[in-house]
Amino acid sequence: MLECILVGIGGFIGSVLRYLIGLIPIETDNGFPVKTLAINVVGSFFISLIVVLAARNKAINPHFVLMLKVGVCGGFTTFSTFAYESAELMKSGHMLTAFAYVCLSIVLSVAAVFTAQMLLK
Repeated sequence: MLECILVGIGGFIGSVLRYLIGLIPIETDNGFPVKTLAINVVGSFFISLIVVLAARNKAINPHFVLMLKVGVCGGFTTFSTFAYESAELMKSGHMLTAFAYVCLSIVLSVAAVFTAQMLLK
């Protein structure tokens, strides 16, 4: 039960952070979802940092790691919004923008994971 509460607290924090970033007035002419891309790349970076730091330092409380990893990062990042925005770009005829968004989201998020891991080597 404690784990569920901690994940919920972390999810609240992550979701509120994502919502606040969504309020930043950044819009592109072609509808490219810059904020969602940034959120998912930053979330990928931080989840990797959390995992690597927790693996190296067994003194870090596993409950805290769970709250950060599953709760905060899970609440902050958003695959469903990424999928929805990709589909909307395609439906509105912005195929090149949609393709760029999908490719950049995948490549930059994976690169963020590797970058975080390399920084902690």
